[in-house]
Parts: sequence; structure tokens; C-alpha cells
Amino acid sequence: MILRCHSWDQLTTKAFLPKMLEMNHGHIVTVASSLGLFSTAGVEDYCASKFGAIGFHESLSHEIKASEKDGIKMTLVCPYLVDTGMFRGCRIRKEIEPFLPPLRPEFCVKQAMRAILTDQPMICTPRIVYMVNFMKSILPFEAIVCMYRFLGADKCMYPFLAQRKEAMNNNEAKNGI
Repeated sequence: MILRCHSWDQLTTKAFLPKMLEMNHGHIVTVASSLGLFSTAGVEDYCASKFGAIGFHESLSHEIKASEKDGIKMTLVCPYLVDTGMFRGCRIRKEIEPFLPPLRPEFCVKQAMRAILTDQPMICTPRIVYMVNFMKSILPFEAIVCMYRFLGADKCMYPFLAQRKEAMNNNEAKNGI
């Protein structure tokens, strides 16, 4: 079962989880995003939905552990920017970009499948996402702000948002709106 960040997560869980619990067998995969572990400016709604998916996943994981059902596995998938076109235009600092390019979808799928098949509870792609998440948990907020600024992650969505706004304005102009 794959849980995505939609309002029907709970409905999907309610539909499949009772049978999984009865059989003590199954694997629940939540596909979230690195933006559910740490956020950036300009896409607050997206970040909040991914934080919600991760919170739901963690809470469900605790519930399953508390029920002592060791046959139900869970994997949380948190990739960095995937090159699907969804956030085309997103840019981090140009000097850092060669080290953190958008990820190929096929690579993310392979990493996620490897994590699922080896019962890994969480997969962050690339691995540096683990470090950023760890640093966020131990450093003061202002230090994280400095790190985001250094990486260019604080405003990485601004070029994407500007392109999106321009496209919407062009579409409105074409349609006489």
C-alpha cells in the first residue's frame, strides 16, 4: 500500500490496515519529500502537506509497533528534488548545484524499491538529506537559516514561482482574462 499526501490517506489506511493487522503481514510505503523534513520559502502549502504525510506515517508506525504486529513493515520515502518538471526552475546556489542536481525519477524508484525490499524504515535521497535533517534537529534555528542561505535553499523556489506566475499571466493574456 502506498500512502500519498492526500486527504484519502486515512481512507486508504482504514480500507487495508485491518486485514494487514489480522494477517500480521504487509508493507506500507509513504512517499513524501525532503520538503517534509525541512522547508523553504514560497511553497508553504506543499511543505505543510509533506510534513503532514510524514507525521501520519510516524503516528501509524507507532500504532503498528504498539499493536506488536512485527509482520507489518513501513518505509518512508523522502527524495530531494526529482526531475519530473513539477518544480522546474527551482534553483539552489549555482556553485552547489553540480553537487545536488535534480534526481532522475528512475534513480529515486530504484532507491525506494531497495529500501522497501530490505525493510528499511526510511530512505532519503541523496544521503546528504539525512545530514541536513540531523543538523536541523541539533542546531539553533538561526544556524539553520545561515546554512539554507549558504546553500541557496532559502529562496530556491523563487525562480520556479516567478516562472509559474509569468506562465499564468501569459495564459490570462492569451485568453483575454
